[in-house]
Amino acid sequence: MDMPTKTAFEGIWLPMVTPMRAGRVDLDAAQALARYYRNAGMAGLVLFGSTGEGSLLSLPEKIEMIEAISSDPHALPLVFGAGGVDTRGVAAAIRRLDKYRPAGYLVPPPYYLGPSQAGILWHYRQIAWATRQPIILYNIPKRAGVAMTVETMEALASLPGFSAVKECNPSVLAALNARGALPALCGTEPALLDHFLAGGRGAIPAAAHLYPERYVAIAQLARDGDAEAARELFEPLRGLIRLLYAEPNPAPIKRALAMQGLIADELRLPMTSASRELGARLQRAMGALHASPGRLQTA
Repeated sequence: MDMPTKTAFEGIWLPMVTPMRAGRVDLDAAQALARYYRNAGMAGLVLFGSTGEGSLLSLPEKIEMIEAISSDPHALPLVFGAGGVDTRGVAAAIRRLDKYRPAGYLVPPPYYLGPSQAGILWHYRQIAWATRQPIILYNIPKRAGVAMTVETMEALASLPGFSAVKECNPSVLAALNARGALPALCGTEPALLDHFLAGGRGAIPAAAHLYPERYVAIAQLARDGDAEAARELFEPLRGLIRLLYAEPNPAPIKRALAMQGLIADELRLPMTSASRELGARLQRAMGALHASPGRLQTA
């Protein structure tokens, strides 16, 4: 059996929402969103993560959405979120999804269980046996309920198939960037600019659903060493970023996208829509950004 190859995940990879309408996945809206973000310059899409309500979707629903998006001959590369408590169940789902040849899988440790570092290593090794596609580690304790140490992540990086980690802790991001054993993908927007200025190559920022071209430009300017221009584009986004996480993700993002007419403002219960008050604040923040676009048009 050929060993999996390492893959570089660079640029902005959007953890895309799953559009819904009347209780079902809105495949037409999913296709339209995928085209919209392709035209905005995204490097790829991450489907079925926490922003995509992946834990609330059945495998047949995921397959329908993958097939709808992939039907576009110019579709962006896709990474599939693949999480769960039972390692064997996650591996079985990955084997079924493998025929779609994703760019990779975003895999968290088993959530809820709080396994030891040895248990986490076992989990990821079993997942690696299930696929030849690249695996992105997911080190976000707020979601997974357990944190991986840098040593655990680097031990996995020494094995075939483990290509990157989505990381939200700024100090861990800095350590990973400095050590260079495992590429880090920034998963927290407040640290995004510093991450790229410090040599980071990629990010998975949910807030990039809004003003996606600006995030693409920020990443490129920072990677080119133009810190001043990158900062000028990034700073006006901070207020909106705070609002997008003021209530459980992805409710604020879906409300903002619905305001733009891109999707319906619908989540799958027990996730609920953003509050009316937050919606009004989002409307004002987006209006202010439209009124003061900064250097976006010339970046």
